[in-house]
Amino acid sequence: MAPPLAGLLETCLYVDDMERSRDFYGRVLGLAPLFAEDRISVFRMPDGTVLILFARGSTLEAVTTPGGEIPPHDGVGPIHFALAIPEGSVDEWRAHLVACGVGVESEVTWSKGRGHSLYFRDPDGHAAELATRELWART
Repeated sequence: MAPPLAGLLETCLYVDDMERSRDFYGRVLGLAPLFAEDRISVFRMPDGTVLILFARGSTLEAVTTPGGEIPPHDGVGPIHFALAIPEGSVDEWRAHLVACGVGVESEVTWSKGRGHSLYFRDPDGHAAELATRELWART
């Protein structure tokens, strides 16, 4: 039996233009970098987790730190990630995305009325989802 997990700590996206992506996540999602440089930007989420942007190709070599080595990693192609939004804020978010010039690619009202999602693309083509937590409500 595996020891218990405490939750998801970080989500990483790989981007082609760090400045463009940092601006997008700040302007559209209201995120301020906790840490930022040419190869990495780290954004603290309201629940304490972090969203990390890595410049694509900048993490292909192991990184040695005083505490140990970080293995190489990278990613190509569009991926999907979802950010939680408060119940009742879908209309506000839809209007905000449109005001920011971000097209809503799709909207889904989940079965049994459990949750609502707005899908859009970031500058690198990643499928971003803003979803109410009811989407994964326990039965």
